[in-house]
Amino acid sequence: MKKNIVISGGGIAGLTAAKLLSKQGHKVTVLERAASFSKSGFLISLKSFGVRIMDELGLAEQLQQASSPSEFVNFRESNDTIIQGLSYEKMNENIERSVLITRGGLHHVLYNDLKDEVDILFSSSVEKLTYDENKVNILLNNGSVLETDLLIVSEGLRSTTRQNYFPESTLEDFNVLYMGGRLKEHHSYEIGKFNIYIDVNKMLSIYPIASDEIAIQCYIHDKGDLASIQNKADEILKTSFTGYNEDVQHLLDRFVNNGLIFIDKMGMINSPTLVNRNVVLLGDAGYCPTALSGMGASLSIYGAKALAHFIHENPYDLKTACASYDNIMQPMIQKFQRNAKNNAASFIPDSGEKLNRFVHSFRAASDADVQKIMTDPIVLTEDQLNFKLN
Repeated sequence: MKKNIVISGGGIAGLTAAKLLSKQGHKVTVLERAASFSKSGFLISLKSFGVRIMDELGLAEQLQQASSPSEFVNFRESNDTIIQGLSYEKMNENIERSVLITRGGLHHVLYNDLKDEVDILFSSSVEKLTYDENKVNILLNNGSVLETDLLIVSEGLRSTTRQNYFPESTLEDFNVLYMGGRLKEHHSYEIGKFNIYIDVNKMLSIYPIASDEIAIQCYIHDKGDLASIQNKADEILKTSFTGYNEDVQHLLDRFVNNGLIFIDKMGMINSPTLVNRNVVLLGDAGYCPTALSGMGASLSIYGAKALAHFIHENPYDLKTACASYDNIMQPMIQKFQRNAKNNAASFIPDSGEKLNRFVHSFRAASDADVQKIMTDPIVLTEDQLNFKLN
């Protein structure tokens, strides 16, 4: 029995779910607050099961074409001393490959493949929900009403629909400011060879992804609110890395003046349930593990596949399908949120003592130890890969 399904939020999670559910024959409508999509966005690493699901969707070639080269990364101290160097090829020997891509690039691959298959209503958002037996009535911001069998909320970290209809869900402030983006200019850095600086209360990553483009990401401990931080973000970025080598400081100056920068506070969603009647949370709206988990995009894609899988298994019983989705996602959410907290403690230490301890242990780690540190936390069990509930 084919369903009428509305997805609020046309990001990576929402478009992946739309693709999978449309392939099952359901009528899918996507609501998107923005007036249009763009290819802009910060750099992400799509790993492991996220890449596998994109392959299953037949998007491997498009994904590869949109990706950026990644060969080697040096972790450095603020004085440029190398702590540890890693080959991506070697690091990924025991797991499925990872793909370095801008969030906008990944989104563009999904959108181009999907745009003629489902209805996408731009400049549209949820104003109010009412319930009628097994249906949800959605009042949109333009005053019109949609009736649907299932509403999937994939509006992102600060979802207003989650706030309004999942009162037990909370947004946990990670007290970490994220600034990332790209600078279009010719440079002398070697493409595909990256540098990540580890320091007290901050981390800076420099990714030369093309001969005329550098991606830059930094994480800075900050307990301020997002609005006040945004007003002084340029100053924070410039002053946080004073004392670093001149090339780094000049690069950050040009990034501030000429780059495309995305600014946000890292946060996690703690939600005891992802389901409220026939409304379900997906992606960052339900379980954002922060960029520090390294698996945010992959987890969103996995969640979309899991939800579509259980709907396919229970086409006449959406309540059971959504409950199964919730059951399989909760332990994974906890796993990757723990990973993010562990990564923050290690790679953004909050004291000089912790920094020195991390530098010493990371520098002394063998290749096998490093591979274990970097890849073990992102591996899923066979049951999780095959959506088998305990």
